[in-house]
Parts: sequence; C-alpha cells; structure tokens
Amino acid sequence: MASEELAHKLQRQRRRVEAEEPERAPLAASPPPAPESEPAPLAASPPPAPPARSPASSPDAELSAQLSRRLDIQEGAARPRRCRVFNPYTEFPEFSRRLIKDLESMFKRYDAGRDGYIDLMELKLMMEKLGAPQTHLGLKGMIKEVDEDFDGKLSFREFLLIFYKAAAGELQEDSGLMALAKLSEIDVALEGVKGAKDFFEAKVQALASASKFEAELKAEQEERKRQEEDRRLRRAAFRELKAAFSA
Repeated sequence: MASEELAHKLQRQRRRVEAEEPERAPLAASPPPAPESEPAPLAASPPPAPPARSPASSPDAELSAQLSRRLDIQEGAARPRRCRVFNPYTEFPEFSRRLIKDLESMFKRYDAGRDGYIDLMELKLMMEKLGAPQTHLGLKGMIKEVDEDFDGKLSFREFLLIFYKAAAGELQEDSGLMALAKLSEIDVALEGVKGAKDFFEAKVQALASASKFEAELKAEQEERKRQEEDRRLRRAAFRELKAAFSA
C-alpha cells in the first residue's frame, strides 16, 4: 500500500513538472530587453548669417540721411564722423600754393581752440577784427552756407570754399561771406579770388596747369636753398670772427 501511494505521488509530481515546463520555455527563449540607448546630443546650430546690406541708396535716401543727421546735430545726439584726408592743393587747383598757404595762416590765426575748426564765437571775433561785425543769426547763416557736414562750424576745406564761391560769383554782394573774402588782408585781387566771374575763370585756366604748379614748387625749393646758404655763410663768418677774437 505504501509503495502504491508513493508511486501515485511520483506520477502526480511528474505530470505537474511536465505541465510547468511549456510555460517556462517561452520565457527562457525570449531575449532580455535591450538597454535603452541615450538620445544623441543635438548638433549645435550654426550662428545666423548677418543680414545682407542693402544696395546703394538713392539720392532721395541720401538727402533724407543728411536731414536726419542735421536733426541729430541740433538735438545733440549725432555721433562725430571720421574726417577724411584733405589735400587743398588737389581739391582747389584753381588757387596757387601761395594763396592756400596764406589762407591757411589766416585760418590758424582765428582758430583759437586749435582744434582745426572755426566755431561760431571764433567767426564772430574774426568778423569784428575785419571791421564787419555780424549778428548771431548772420553768423549762423554764414556757416550754414558752406557747412557741408552740418556740424555747425567751419573746417579748413569749408573756409577755402568761401573764397572759391566768392571768386565764382556765387555769393551775394552784401553777404557776410563776401565781406569776409573782401576784407581779408590777403591780396585776393592778384590771386584771382575776386567777385568778377570772368576774371576768375581766366585765372582757373592759368593756375590749373601742371607746369604752373611745378614752377611754384621749384621756386619754393630754390628759396629754401638760398636761405640755407645764407645761414651757412653767416655761421662761417661768425666762426671766423670768434677765431679772430680768440687769437
């Protein structure tokens, strides 16, 4: 009896084991889940390209820009502009070298601030010394007539432009700028800077030639050589005199 009961138990255990094995087989056959991969880092996006510049502005746009700058200057919000290199001999070939040098000396004499400009107060002092005082509005009008960069003062180029306009007959006879050109101590009649337009045009043709410019340049060089020779002779004479007293 005991052996039969043991046999029945073994059979029941075998059937239970056989029944459990099919359920375990698929679980063992299935591969383990792959580990989750980390997301790849995003590539850095390239910096945005700078905006393309607009094509050259039209004359209307340039005029608008000039008017806007003038308003900024009046409100004190304008940024100073860089000054380009100015060569008076090439930009004003109608004037002789001697005339430009004389005008430059006059400009520097009244440029009390030594900043390369003649402002309103310096122009006021100049006109008073020339014997043609102007009102405050008159002085502002004088500057405005030749103020190319709207900075409210006269550069050397704008100062030369006064005499150019006076010579070309572009200034009114009773204007402050014409009074400045006439009353300056420079002999403008001999240099072709007078109100008569026909005389000015004749001077332009004579002074604009390269031979005239070269002749003036050569004359200046000869003058410097002569002055250096005079100084050398004076030093030699002084040494001889000193040697005679020392003997």
